[in-house]
Amino acid sequence: MVTSTQLGVIQAEGVDAGSFLQGQLTHDVLLLPVGQARLAGYCSAKGRLMASFWVLKLSPEKFVLVCHASLLASILKRLSMFVMRAKVKLSDATASYRLTGLLGDGLLNAFPAAANQAPWHVLALDEPGAHLIQLYPSKTLNGWLPRAVLITENTERLPVVLAQANLELLSLEAWQLSEVLSGISMVQDLISEAFVPQMLNYESVDGVSFKKGCYPGQEVVARSQFRGTLKRRAYVVSSQAPMMVGQEVFSSNDETQACGMVASAAAFSPDASHSAASYWGIVSMQTSAVDQSLHIGSGQGPQMHVHALPYALLEDI
Repeated sequence: MVTSTQLGVIQAEGVDAGSFLQGQLTHDVLLLPVGQARLAGYCSAKGRLMASFWVLKLSPEKFVLVCHASLLASILKRLSMFVMRAKVKLSDATASYRLTGLLGDGLLNAFPAAANQAPWHVLALDEPGAHLIQLYPSKTLNGWLPRAVLITENTERLPVVLAQANLELLSLEAWQLSEVLSGISMVQDLISEAFVPQMLNYESVDGVSFKKGCYPGQEVVARSQFRGTLKRRAYVVSSQAPMMVGQEVFSSNDETQACGMVASAAAFSPDASHSAASYWGIVSMQTSAVDQSLHIGSGQGPQMHVHALPYALLEDI
């Protein structure tokens, strides 16, 4: 297990919390059952992802939004600008929640019921104020590695079930690698407003609803989906050289014009022996460049290799 310092929590509470978030996020939070979670994006008017969240619905009037810590202050300020007369209170609740990432055998030893659960399913726990959100698994060389995040309202101590399981601590590097190998990037400050949701495959991992009402950038997101071929997608890549979030990627077809950008990056760690390459990442790039020779930083930079996604794209389902 690992307690993440890279994630923050925004809490939305009030009688209008659901309707307010419904008008801001890419997913349908009103239809989301109480006690369940989804991925959701927060877009600019141009349809570009400013942030992304794991949204947990605690009640019709209370939501927890987990986002990258680098964006929390700016996104909380922006969301608050649109509250107006809505009866909803938005707050930085990071200090009120403990976020614990769980992987593989450690996850299944502590929570056997998490085996074979669908992504975004929230496991019902006996301990009050504790919620286990099943994340997309990592596709490793040795098979599938289940992943989940435990959100607990009591930050004073570890939940009883974790204390009894006596789990070993994971390095933050191992958790970051598992996230990359799941093929899903959380938006952070270095890539805020760089991509529409489909460029990170959000519509293929239940992060976008095309049946809900309006939200900022909704027309652009819908047009990207239904009025033409999607020309950029996210791919899992590896390299023997480091990658940095926000770094440009070039192809052999055009060494002067970038064809993509690194959205997530992770280094090999000793306790992540399922990885053969030294560095892994998620790159959002032109689909036409996937079969070409790809390079980091410049047309002559270190080479990277594309791997199969761990989930099916919506257009292929």
